[in-house]
Amino acid sequence: MQYLEFEKPLSEIEGKAEELRAMARQNDTMDVEKEAVALDRKAETMLRDLYKGLTAWQKTQVARHPERPHCKDYIEALFTEYTPLAGDRNFADDHAVMGGIARFHDQPVVVIGHEKGHDTKSRIERNFGMARPEGYRKAIRLMDMADRFGLPVITLIDTPGAYPGKGAEERGQSEAIARSTMKCLEIGVPVLATVIGEGGSGGAVAFAAGNRVAMLEHSVYSVISPEGCASILWKDAEKMREAADALRLTAQDLQKLGVIDRIIQEPLGGAQRGRAETIDAVGKAIATMLKELAGQDAKTLVKDRRQKFLNMGSKSLAA
Repeated sequence: MQYLEFEKPLSEIEGKAEELRAMARQNDTMDVEKEAVALDRKAETMLRDLYKGLTAWQKTQVARHPERPHCKDYIEALFTEYTPLAGDRNFADDHAVMGGIARFHDQPVVVIGHEKGHDTKSRIERNFGMARPEGYRKAIRLMDMADRFGLPVITLIDTPGAYPGKGAEERGQSEAIARSTMKCLEIGVPVLATVIGEGGSGGAVAFAAGNRVAMLEHSVYSVISPEGCASILWKDAEKMREAADALRLTAQDLQKLGVIDRIIQEPLGGAQRGRAETIDAVGKAIATMLKELAGQDAKTLVKDRRQKFLNMGSKSLAA
């Protein structure tokens, strides 16, 4: 288990418990289980206390945890008959965006998501989940196909933001993001978006302009990263904690503002401590959101989506 900065006291206690058990495995005569169990209880209490009142910056750290389940994990666990579709029919295939046709609870759907990768090799291949223009154009192609065949679109969002490289800008990064966002808003099928980790900037909005938007409890969704915001406003990236608070990027704040519709609870200690439970909870939330939209015609779905985004910001955090 990889521990975050604020979890260091917890790592010491859990480490001591594991040391005791390791010593007992090497020496059958040692009876340390009582002491180890006492440390386990202490660790659980500390974990509960730590996650009871996470700050916005701490939630950002949890959302970025490398051991959280990623898009690929959700697709493999929740969808059957998944057939990946590649390329934007224009320039290339962007491995930061994965998508294709599949079945969810035996219902044909199109699923699209950002994939960060799980080790050094796959993270480089996936560009750490930062999509280039061809990734957004691939998503547009898949959404067009979904619209043509009447298939709901399910998106899984986990990106620091769109890739800011020179080549991406030359190939029309902002235009691709805008068109992907517009495509989400105009297709006549249900669009369900779930932020499973980071929802960074326009790179996230391009997949998140849906009829229903959900977030995992410790995920974040913002116009800019806390570090980027601090660099612009204070000329100091070290003020990321103050920036995180000001951005209102947590699921709890965004639900109050009406930006998202649903918060999906995570296991104690975050999704990284209960991957299977988290994936199951996301699957149940998607099923519920699909049921809410069942039977609505194309005109109603488009109108619902448009009104949803027009209403954003009308709710007050103080409400």
